[in-house]
Amino acid sequence: MKTEKLLLELEQLVEEAGYTIRKEKGTFRGDSCIVEGENLVVLNKKKPEQQQVGLLARVLKDKSLQDIYIKPAVRNHLEELWDRFDRFKDTEIEELDIDLD
Repeated sequence: MKTEKLLLELEQLVEEAGYTIRKEKGTFRGDSCIVEGENLVVLNKKKPEQQQVGLLARVLKDKSLQDIYIKPAVRNHLEELWDRFDRFKDTEIEELDIDLD
């Protein structure tokens, strides 16, 4: 699955999990937060798509996704990424070379 397609699929899953996604430009990494009671994920548009995929996968990692349908190909990518996250320290996640093609 191409990175761009996976990014779109993960954005949809994050929204189904109850988050609003904002895409902004800046010098920040991006992350999830709660603002005035709203679950929010902020993505840095300047970051490569692979890093945006990594951020969305990290947001989904600790969420209950039992009631959300996840396409098998997307689930395989998520499980692979989650396994990689478990093997590295949190500070190294953004720097992972996520090769999806």
